[in-house]
Amino acid sequence: MHSSGEIIRRIRQGDKQEFEKLFRSSYVSLVRYATTFVKDHDASEEIVQDLFFRLWQDRQNLRIETSLNGYLYRSVHNRALHYIEHQKVVSRHAGEIASRSELTTEPVTEAIYYNELQARVARVLERLPERCRAIFRMSRFEGLKYNEIAEKLAVSLKTVEADMGKALREFRKALAE
Repeated sequence: MHSSGEIIRRIRQGDKQEFEKLFRSSYVSLVRYATTFVKDHDASEEIVQDLFFRLWQDRQNLRIETSLNGYLYRSVHNRALHYIEHQKVVSRHAGEIASRSELTTEPVTEAIYYNELQARVARVLERLPERCRAIFRMSRFEGLKYNEIAEKLAVSLKTVEADMGKALREFRKALAE
């Protein structure tokens, strides 16, 4: 087994076997360590793999003043904290986008449905006989009770009930389509 300084020197010179030995000997414990911060095994593996990838990629400029183990654990620690911060930013932006899309698309969608519903109601009202249409409007749009409508139109309560029944059947049929 080589000293930290010797391992670093060999890796700096491009010794793949030394690098692979370092990777194999420390990978599992570094992933476990990262998992204590990020609580996600896959993300922890990604953090450690990225550390080793960058370590190899930048091996010629590798300057480690402390122990190699200390350097690896400190690097994993920093990368895990960076990952957590990044996840917070992603989460915050996702929340903002979701709330913005709720504010912008729902009212538009609701307005479209409301306009469509109004058009259907208007079409059904046009098809109703005149007295039936008047009774429906007084009841639903003006909020009058059946007996008030009967008095206003000088018809019997039964006539108001029958015409309302007819109007409601027409609406149910039209809206079911």
